[in-house]
Amino acid sequence: MEDKVLRELPPLLDSDFMYVADRRKKEFTYPIHKHEVFELNYVENGEGVLRIVGDSAETIGNRELVLITSPDLEHVWEQDKCKSEDIREITVQFFFDFNSSYSLFNRTPLLPIKRMFEKARKGVAFTPEAIDKVYPLLDSLSSTKDKFYSVINFLTLLYELSLADGTRELASSSFAKVDVDSESRRILKVKDYISKHYTEEIRLADLADLVGMSTTSFSRFFKLRSGKTLSDYVVEMRLGVASRQLVDTTNSVSEICYDCGFNTLSNFNRLFRKYKGCSPTEFREKYFKTKIIV
Repeated sequence: MEDKVLRELPPLLDSDFMYVADRRKKEFTYPIHKHEVFELNYVENGEGVLRIVGDSAETIGNRELVLITSPDLEHVWEQDKCKSEDIREITVQFFFDFNSSYSLFNRTPLLPIKRMFEKARKGVAFTPEAIDKVYPLLDSLSSTKDKFYSVINFLTLLYELSLADGTRELASSSFAKVDVDSESRRILKVKDYISKHYTEEIRLADLADLVGMSTTSFSRFFKLRSGKTLSDYVVEMRLGVASRQLVDTTNSVSEICYDCGFNTLSNFNRLFRKYKGCSPTEFREKYFKTKIIV
């Protein structure tokens, strides 16, 4: 399937540190897109707006703050049910090479920011408490005259966000094509196995044997380290791959269903609606409705 997602060309020059757009608007009209640079996006008075990041589609509240650091993660904010005529949107676009061994973000004081950037390859949303803490810095970004202090304030903002609790990843790893990562070698081994065998039947006993644990201990261990049950993780992995295929291929829903390890079409449709809030067909239509050919 030809790429129908707008590849945005940001206004940043090589000599620029960041681009800040602080605007008031009555509606969201920009199509679904992706871009090479990182993006921190704040929306105020946007209750009812539909925010799509990868295979995550959520109706937002009055305020939200989202960070995206992947060049290939599609995203869009759609008007949907929002009735506000005074929406404020602050968009900060920037880029840091945080993987290079020479990167400043490999130094100990900035490692929390690097870890946040890694999580944000799937898109992350911050809590209201985190937004409250950084709002004064965010609010002043477009009005700070001295460029040096503007940079310092932005780095401070990022550092505060990197320390915030409750930061939530949006897109699934399989949709965003992000390699699984974990501080636990056992969890990493299990997730790597699942990513290679998600189309097959995955048994709890087999995974427990893989890491030398009893089934009961492994279930507790996996839930504690990953934040979700094994069955939920496997379903989300399969649904992420299925969502990617719905966007990137013309395969039928039934073909995608069986390709991704689901046994029946009815079960696939039920789980898709449970986890994604819509049917596979509606998901595909929602994506294509907002795309343009470039």
